[in-house]
Amino acid sequence: MKVGVISDTHIPKKTKELPKFVLDTFQGIDSIIHAGDIMTIDVIYQLNEIAPVTAVAGNNDSVHLHEILGSKKILDIGNFRIGITHGHGQSGKTIDRVIKCFQEDEVNCIIFGHSHMPLSQVYKDILLFNPGSPTDKRRNKNYSFGILEIHESIHPHIVYF
Repeated sequence: MKVGVISDTHIPKKTKELPKFVLDTFQGIDSIIHAGDIMTIDVIYQLNEIAPVTAVAGNNDSVHLHEILGSKKILDIGNFRIGITHGHGQSGKTIDRVIKCFQEDEVNCIIFGHSHMPLSQVYKDILLFNPGSPTDKRRNKNYSFGILEIHESIHPHIVYF
């Protein structure tokens, strides 16, 4: 199974639409995860035309999006449990907040955003995966998003453009 992973799209604040490269790359994948800071439900509708979308709201999302999406989800894909959250909070580093968010849950992977900093690393047998942002690279050299290939194990890929 191939899962597209995206976060921090910030539409229409940072750009008017998702980059064509992202949409083209997501063609043929099985599902999409959006880790928040969506800002308009239209992004979810557009991605849903490609594949089913699971999303959470981020700190820049409206109360309405928070009510619809929530801020934390656990998704079962194959033999794996994937935690999804945006990663924002009041104190500490983003990575510490996402680990704490799922400390009472059994997950194999945590997908998050917020920092716009792409990350793929293992912490205590849990894959921590931040796809970065396809529309707001901040201090990064490139925009980015992710793809997870899930079979007998999870193979993470960060796609830079």
